[in-house]
Amino acid sequence: MDMTRRDFIKVTGLGTVGAALASFGVDMKPAKAALREFKLTGAKEFTTVCHFCACGCGQIGYVKNGKLIQLEGAVDNPVNRGGLCPKGLGYATVPNSDQRPMKPLYRAPYSDKWEEISWEEAIDKAARAMKRARDEGWKQTEMINGETVTVNRTDALGLLGGSQINNEELYQLVKIARAMGMSYIDNQTRVCHSSTPPALSGAFGRGAMTHHFGSFHDAKLIWIEGSNMAECHPLGIKNVMEAKKKGAVIVNVDIRFTRTSKIADHFFQVRPGTDIAFLGGIINYIIQNNLYDADYVRKNTNAYCLLRDDFAFDDGIFSGYDEKKRKYSMETWGYALGPDGKPLKAMQIDAPNTVFSRLKEHFSKYTLEKAAEISGCPAEQIKQAAEIFAANRPGMMAYALGMTQHTIGAQNIRCFTIVQLLLGNIGVQGGGIAALRGQPNVQASTDYGIMFQYMPSYLGMPTEKTNTLAKWTNYYGTFRAKFMKNLLKAWFGAAATPENDYRFDLLTIRNTTIPPHSIYAMFDAAVRDEIKTFFCIGQNPLVTLANLNHVYDGLTHIDTVIGEDIFLNETYCFWQKPGVDPKTIKTEVVFLPAASYLEREGSLNNSMRMMQWRMKGPDPVGDSKPDYEILDMLWRRIRELYADSTEKKDEVIKLLTWNYGQGPEMVQNLLKECNGYDVATGRMLKGIGEIKDDGSTACGMWIFAGVYGDGNRTMRRGQKDEGGRGIYPEYAWVWPDNIHVLYNTASCDEMGQPRDKDRSLVWWDAVKGRWEGYDVPDVWSRTLGPDTPQGQQPFRMNAEGIGRLFCADYTDKVNGVSRDHSGTPVDGPLPAHYEPVESPIKNPMYSEHTKAQFNPCVIYPRVESAHPIGTKDKFPYVLSSSGICEHWCSGTVTRNVPWLNELVKEPFVEISAELAKELGISPGQMVKVSSARGSVKVKVMVTGRARPLKSAGETVHTVWMPYSWGFIGLSKGESTNYLTIDALEPNVQIQEFKACLVNIEKV
Repeated sequence: MDMTRRDFIKVTGLGTVGAALASFGVDMKPAKAALREFKLTGAKEFTTVCHFCACGCGQIGYVKNGKLIQLEGAVDNPVNRGGLCPKGLGYATVPNSDQRPMKPLYRAPYSDKWEEISWEEAIDKAARAMKRARDEGWKQTEMINGETVTVNRTDALGLLGGSQINNEELYQLVKIARAMGMSYIDNQTRVCHSSTPPALSGAFGRGAMTHHFGSFHDAKLIWIEGSNMAECHPLGIKNVMEAKKKGAVIVNVDIRFTRTSKIADHFFQVRPGTDIAFLGGIINYIIQNNLYDADYVRKNTNAYCLLRDDFAFDDGIFSGYDEKKRKYSMETWGYALGPDGKPLKAMQIDAPNTVFSRLKEHFSKYTLEKAAEISGCPAEQIKQAAEIFAANRPGMMAYALGMTQHTIGAQNIRCFTIVQLLLGNIGVQGGGIAALRGQPNVQASTDYGIMFQYMPSYLGMPTEKTNTLAKWTNYYGTFRAKFMKNLLKAWFGAAATPENDYRFDLLTIRNTTIPPHSIYAMFDAAVRDEIKTFFCIGQNPLVTLANLNHVYDGLTHIDTVIGEDIFLNETYCFWQKPGVDPKTIKTEVVFLPAASYLEREGSLNNSMRMMQWRMKGPDPVGDSKPDYEILDMLWRRIRELYADSTEKKDEVIKLLTWNYGQGPEMVQNLLKECNGYDVATGRMLKGIGEIKDDGSTACGMWIFAGVYGDGNRTMRRGQKDEGGRGIYPEYAWVWPDNIHVLYNTASCDEMGQPRDKDRSLVWWDAVKGRWEGYDVPDVWSRTLGPDTPQGQQPFRMNAEGIGRLFCADYTDKVNGVSRDHSGTPVDGPLPAHYEPVESPIKNPMYSEHTKAQFNPCVIYPRVESAHPIGTKDKFPYVLSSSGICEHWCSGTVTRNVPWLNELVKEPFVEISAELAKELGISPGQMVKVSSARGSVKVKVMVTGRARPLKSAGETVHTVWMPYSWGFIGLSKGESTNYLTIDALEPNVQIQEFKACLVNIEKV
């Protein structure tokens, strides 16, 4: 049937006519194409990347007269292949939303209203507030352990943000924060995935997702635990479904039956906080039944390494524990070393004191019966799970916040690393561990070191123990010192020379003897009136943090809050909280309206480390500005305010390089500095191998070296996929060095040939004398073959060069000089089960008198009056919280999208039919949910998703709530996080969102 545009317009004027035509067999595809062509005539097309979860879905947009008129999925993106989730589609309303502030806003102290101000006034107020806080809180020196240490630090200025801005803006942000001497610096990864880097890097050497999304397609098993992937990463699950079509077995382990469980072949329900017990049972079963890959374990892990004789684990406590400090000394967790300082190795894997024999002994206590008693999952099901895992290789594990947000978060993920190393599933196509990140650029905000403990590219933040370049190098090794020198050269230019240690003396020194400077510690300090100015960019802690009453209290003590975002949210409007008299609140608030991601350009990193480019589409609304322009204006004004200073503390501000130009040129130049360059010629570095340690190169982000090697590679959209592995090496760029499957030489045998030829990735080409492959080989040098020591180091970012089943404290030395250091979780070299801080049962793993009911290193309570511990007698039910498909994180964006509000209108609590019957509660009834920290009133949803479980002889009821609501936006509701507990995991200070105790009462 032929149809003109005029005919089509007439038909579509009555939608029912179009439906009627289709029902009579009329092919409507030409009509739809005609409509699209008509709508897009004269429109400018641009490509970008979605704003929500970190799948990195490609989008195509169309602009007319500076306005967005169409947004759809990009079919050439390897992750989503044209698909978008409801949020990705719903963002199309944001550029034209009437809810967005059009001008900078100011709330004066004790005022009850916003007033519009100019950009000049807003930037000046923000810059002066930051300068005032820096100066008032400045510490040039500090007494630490009886010594006077130069620390170059202010503890009165706090920063939170980064996961929603682009890479180039993150680089601006970290330079500003470090030059200002901030110690309180954090981003959303603290709340979601901060426990991932120490767990993955402790085992493998790098703290990021090990593979690409295309690798899912070649898995025989996909094990999803602690992730509702179908809801929270909807286009990620699309790749899982492709694997399922090819015969892959899908397993889901969770506390409730979810949309992900629905598509799984097997579902195993566990009690919140018991993943180590469940996985411990599987690890024990694999070892006891010799189901591990013996050749892989021998060649690629530290299983044969000998440990010290004095290492011990007794009744839940590792050797070296200081009960008063609630900390461990790691001394006894090391290897038995030979005269050369290298780990001694046994001839037999199960010889006394080998890593493997210690591993076997440790997990032998996790019998199927004990694992069942703790987790609530029947023993026969745990056995079935173990047999499924062992029988289907390669197998891939995927996880998200259900694993990370615990006081044992890092050790949860360590269990994954142990299983995957035992089964030979790391460094292989179809294997690996997928850390499913939840914000568009939260991977990069971690990469850039928007965290108190890291410098950019995971370089350790200097402390009183590493406060000179020599001390820092002695601890972290010469390998990483090269990258620190290049970072300093990029930041301080000609002022950084070998003779002055590249001005390492200008860096802020973190004091490890006081509480860590995480976002939670920041609000603890705010309550003590120590935080004077708080800069928040693209985040909303008054919805997303735990124990919100404490967060609110902290905000009321701060002098100035600076907000930079596309919408107003609860944090910037905390003085408008229902029931609060704003005339009692002293805090001034400066709000800087930012352009949305569609309205500016730049790159960002998805979960699989892929760096993609966002083109600018529509014009910024009103007087809003791109974040890179705002940050540039802010830093230039701060620098002006310090122009006449001669104080030593301000030298760093004058020396910091900041020569990026304006507009789009600025963004490109920022990425170039991240890539690195030859100082003499300006030539862009083509990879990490070109970085020098003599001052002749400068590189702001060593892990990104090569991204601009021959032009901006993040812009690439090539579809070539030699070998059919889903790698697409010419699409965008992946750090490091465009390696898509990390540790990929572990897929080879000792001759450098693929162990699984159907899934080959890389191989040694003896004729060419170099490593070749469908992926870039993860090697020191492509010419160092498998017959060389360095050619046999598949986990080369570990000091040992091999995967670590046991995370020993180890520094590799060459001629007595530290070359590299392997990180160790502070709460143990092996995972051990501990109960959540608030638990309905005694820990069944240890004796009745154990000191290890919960993690013995947990950071809680910190402020006695604000950090209670609920007990079962008052709060008998276990609450777990998470996100849903239709809303995202704090809801700052999604609650301002009418389409999404229509899908899910309000918060609710989900309870089992058994609990509803016990309490006499009907579906839709309003209830009060309370914890030791607060209470909320919401409606009830009665479901069969979370069955009551028997654990340690008791019936445990789990209830569940989404958390994406607050009192600002088109959709309002009480936030779940007034209930949750901010007990902190000791490695990274992530909170225990996934398990706290509550009560439920009818209203």
